Amino acid sequence: MMRKNAPSFLMFFLAGAVLLAGWSTVHHRLPEHLQFLLPAPGAVWAAAGREASVLARATFNTVEGALLGFGLAIGFGGVAALVLSLSPLVRAGLSPYLMMLQLTPIPVLAPVLVLWAGPGLPSVILITFLVCFFPLVVNTTQGLISTDRQHVELFRMWRASRWQELWRLRVPAALPYFFTGLRIAAILAPIGAVIGDFSAGSSAGDGGGLGFRALIYSGNAMYPELFAVVALTGGLGFAAMGVVVLLSKLALGRWHDSYAHPDG
Repeated sequence: MMRKNAPSFLMFFLAGAVLLAGWSTVHHRLPEHLQFLLPAPGAVWAAAGREASVLARATFNTVEGALLGFGLAIGFGGVAALVLSLSPLVRAGLSPYLMMLQLTPIPVLAPVLVLWAGPGLPSVILITFLVCFFPLVVNTTQGLISTDRQHVELFRMWRASRWQELWRLRVPAALPYFFTGLRIAAILAPIGAVIGDFSAGSSAGDGGGLGFRALIYSGNAMYPELFAVVALTGGLGFAAMGVVVLLSKLALGRWHDSYAHPDG
């Protein structure tokens, strides 16, 4: 397994080295009075070291908001998908309202959420939930209603109940769609938490997350520290996606074609 993945790891590190070299080159070619626009990689690393304790606490707060909002989205998204899969009439009645909620900009909703839940972590959780909810619902619903018709007819021929058809056929068949939505939502969860920090975050009780730190660093012209926040946020999204990819392989790897026959 390690030998098989060695070229991928090698290309990953090679691409990273090229990216860092290009970044450093662009920084040094900028006029001195404009170099603050793209701090050197070493300066960003040093800034991260100076702010390590602050950034660690902010990262913890962002991860907390992201995980709680993500978890709520999985729970409510799964229930919503089951309801929407019941019939075309249910989907026709509810889908436009879900779409309207998804299309409402978060900065518009944020003051309402703060009014309802208060500033800080509760509002960050709700904003993350709203960001993650829609892709989970859409993908899972599509999976539930896209079950192979011949399998459905076979279940009905054997007089399976609606619950048996749902839990023993439709839900397993929808798992690849669910994990696709889960992967999208996992990438969006840290973004949602950071947006929540921007829109409704609070530093009370040392509760500010990475979004709040970004506002502080930007306002104080601490640009290497700001780039460190950007790197941390991107790393959180990458890590979240990696966990979901691993879970999807564990759940689907033995039977689904996309994992059982990756070269096909």
